[in-house]
Amino acid sequence: MSRKQPTFKPYNQQQIMLLPTSLEDLIPKTHPVRIVNDVINKINLDPLNAAYKTRGSSSYHPQMLLKVLVYGYVSNVYSSRKLEAACKESIYFMWLSSMSYPDHNTINRFRGVRLKEALRNVFEQVVLLLAEEGLLSIEEIFVDGTKIEANANKYTFVWKKAIQANKEKMKKQLGQIWEYAQSVASKEDELPDPPDFTEIDTKKVQSTVDKLNEVLSKKDGIDKKVKSKLRRVTKEYPANIAKYERQEAILGQRNSYSKTDTDATFMRLKEDHMKNGQLKPAYNVQISTSNQFIVNYTLHPNPTDTTTLNDHLAQHENSFKSFPKVVTADAGYGSQENYTLLEDKEIAAYVKYGLFDKQQNKTYNAKRPFSADKLFYNPQNDCYICPMGQQMEYIGNSKRKTSTGFEQTSKMYQAKNCYGCPLNGGCHKSSGNRIIEINVELERQKKKAYELLNSPEGIERRKKRCFDVEPVFGNIKNNHQFRRFMLRGKEKVEIEWGLLAIAQNIRKKAA
Repeated sequence: MSRKQPTFKPYNQQQIMLLPTSLEDLIPKTHPVRIVNDVINKINLDPLNAAYKTRGSSSYHPQMLLKVLVYGYVSNVYSSRKLEAACKESIYFMWLSSMSYPDHNTINRFRGVRLKEALRNVFEQVVLLLAEEGLLSIEEIFVDGTKIEANANKYTFVWKKAIQANKEKMKKQLGQIWEYAQSVASKEDELPDPPDFTEIDTKKVQSTVDKLNEVLSKKDGIDKKVKSKLRRVTKEYPANIAKYERQEAILGQRNSYSKTDTDATFMRLKEDHMKNGQLKPAYNVQISTSNQFIVNYTLHPNPTDTTTLNDHLAQHENSFKSFPKVVTADAGYGSQENYTLLEDKEIAAYVKYGLFDKQQNKTYNAKRPFSADKLFYNPQNDCYICPMGQQMEYIGNSKRKTSTGFEQTSKMYQAKNCYGCPLNGGCHKSSGNRIIEINVELERQKKKAYELLNSPEGIERRKKRCFDVEPVFGNIKNNHQFRRFMLRGKEKVEIEWGLLAIAQNIRKKAA
């Protein structure tokens, strides 16, 4: 008895279709690629068109290239070569590009050169479109930062401290040879006192080396070690000091940079896969969010968030012609400089300071019974009362400047006699009478922040911050596997992050 044959659907690769299939029919109505298409179609691309020359051969349409790039970042396709392949293989990219096939050089040049002046404007238009739809607010924002590894070699570094140490060695060596030359110089070649090597530059080093060679070359019986040192100094020091000056110009206010991306600074990354806390070249990315949409972004070379807020808010004002009305941020931004900035701009600041979270803990407070903030202050006599009842009298001010040049002033108060006090050792650890420093302005700002953060609205904003701004970084880094920039140089890295920000907003809109 013959076995019954299974039934299959028709399959014939040579079958000719009466009407060819349209790509439009193959794209689902709710697919994110349609949102990319709709959003880019709505924005004004005149700033981008201005990047093209009016003469020469025709170019691929910038609107098409922008759609391809943005959808690439939406779908985790970041490489220009992979984008080139996708335009030939993926129906979504083929639909966006209208069956155009730009090569990877064209895509890379468009991303790195054409978008340089226009992408910020494109991003701002996307944000304003979303704001018009009621999806986000540009007035109430949450601010946070993260570090993204640069596309740079972690072993080709330049450190400011190493340059300073080498320059100190040069000063010492030149000073020693100069002293030796003074001891053997004749009256007609008598050398003056050694040059001032407090600050050395190429001109000073070269003139010192020339003078030493001039004097010592005329002498017989010069110490062989000194001759050897002078030869090395003559050969290496002028070139080295010129190199150090170039490196210091690149460093600016930073402590380090990578030779393969001189705009990248060495920072400790939390997400380091080696888990050994080593420093890597990276950028500090700051974002403002609203409902998990990115409202503003800036990139910074300094690893700490504290000094980034001024420039970040300035960019917000430049983009939207006004400052936000409300800013919520974590303790990384809680400094006197930032509180002063926010007050000057009349921005409601729900910003924690360093010990805010610990101060909510009763156990922590119980362990610090003698801290300065627990001491009683007598405003009439302008004095504090120590735990044993002594007056701590005002003895003057201390001033310090931050790395950004912001000046802080603290008032100092000193106890009269701590000798033999039974609380000595528990109250303070210093050998003499206890001195406390009180930054009056900062204490006022911290008190104001404490009241705001513990108000009903403040508690709500603190809770919302954790699931508004932080998940955006988590989504980009973990879900979309973007942990390292592909381009080099701050200008190009800003373009790359701008594309990521637009992609994040479109993904959120699609969701």
